[in-house]
Amino acid sequence: MSVAGQEERAQRSVGRPRESGHDERIMQAALALIDNDQPVTVNAVVAASGVSRAALYRRWPSVTDLIAAALDHGRSYASIPTDGDLKQNVIDALFTRQPETRGAAYPERRLRRRLALGLADRDIQLSSWRSHVGRRRTAMVEVLHAGIERGVLRPDTDIEAAIDLINGVFYYQIVVRGCAFDDPEALARCREAFETAWRGMTVR
Repeated sequence: MSVAGQEERAQRSVGRPRESGHDERIMQAALALIDNDQPVTVNAVVAASGVSRAALYRRWPSVTDLIAAALDHGRSYASIPTDGDLKQNVIDALFTRQPETRGAAYPERRLRRRLALGLADRDIQLSSWRSHVGRRRTAMVEVLHAGIERGVLRPDTDIEAAIDLINGVFYYQIVVRGCAFDDPEALARCREAFETAWRGMTVR
């Protein structure tokens, strides 16, 4: 490599640390706009974060993808053991560890904002599904597959439909009934709905 090429490469290497923290600044700017019910636009995010438009687009192909990522920020991906009592493992994940997987940094207000933005813009829904929601379903897919393989669950169980059924009752409490995350009566209904779904999948 020529001396000029080496110098250019060294300059690029020196410049890289200046971009550290860009992801978090962009994310926090987008979250601040979302949490304050303000439109999330490229100009608004650039102004609030101090990051260039080029840097933003290097990380997120579109504002829609950024919004979807921001609306999922603060949540973690639950794991469900596929050994032992499968039903109890799912119950623990859905009811005991739900606040843990939702994350302390994920307030209920943000979930409601996420629902509102998704209903208003199908592209946000689809981006969220591809990038985040689909991955969060992986653990449930694996445990239901394990149930079928072990002869606990019926071999004709439609896994995708079963997950929609189980998850759907939680959303119904929030979207239709207007319940809070931790409403005991709402959680009791969700638990009974899960029991009903599990009985329908169980081999008799």
